[in-house]
Amino acid sequence: MIDAALGQMAGQLNQHLRLRYQVPDDLAVLSNLHEQSGALVPQVANKLVLFLAGVERDTMAHRVGPSVSINSQLRSADPVYLNLLVMCAANFSGNNYPEALKFLSSAISFFQGKPVIDHQNTPELDERLERLVLNIENLSSSEMHSLWGIHSGRYLPSVLYRVRMVSMDSQQIELRETPIHQTQTRGLS
Repeated sequence: MIDAALGQMAGQLNQHLRLRYQVPDDLAVLSNLHEQSGALVPQVANKLVLFLAGVERDTMAHRVGPSVSINSQLRSADPVYLNLLVMCAANFSGNNYPEALKFLSSAISFFQGKPVIDHQNTPELDERLERLVLNIENLSSSEMHSLWGIHSGRYLPSVLYRVRMVSMDSQQIELRETPIHQTQTRGLS
C-alpha cells in the first residue's frame, strides 16, 4: 500500500511536469538516492526524487471501531492509519542547479494545487487507498541536518510532505460472532 501511495504521487507529478515542460522523459522518480553500497543510484541524476523518509502511526485519525460485517458477523482488526513522510528532492548538479529550483518549485506548486488525491480527481487511484492528503512539513535546521545525514550526508533542494490517511488493513478475520436474536418477553412482573 505504501508503494501504491508513493507511486501515485510520482506518477501524478510526472504527468504534470511532462505536460508543463513538453518533455517525454520522466522528471520525477520514486527511488532511493543511494544504493546500499553507498553509490549513487544512476537513474536519479537530474531528476526530482521522491523517497520515503519515515512512517508514523497517525494517532489522530478517526476510528470507527472494529470492522464488522453485518451479514456474516465477522470481525477483523482495525486498520492502522499511517502518515508517510515523503521527501521530494531535486538531484541536479553543477550548471543544472537552476533547473533543480525550477522543477522543485513546479512540484510544490502542483501538490499545493492538488493537496488531496482521491478517487474523484484521480480515478486510477489504487482501490485500497481512500485518499491521500499532502501537507508540507516544516523542519528545523537540526531536524533537516539529521534527516539529510541519514539519507546522503549532503543537502539537496527539497520539500518534505506529510501524507495522511494511508490505512493498512490486514483483512484477516479475528473472530466470528454469533448473532443474538431478540426474544419477546411477556409479562415478567
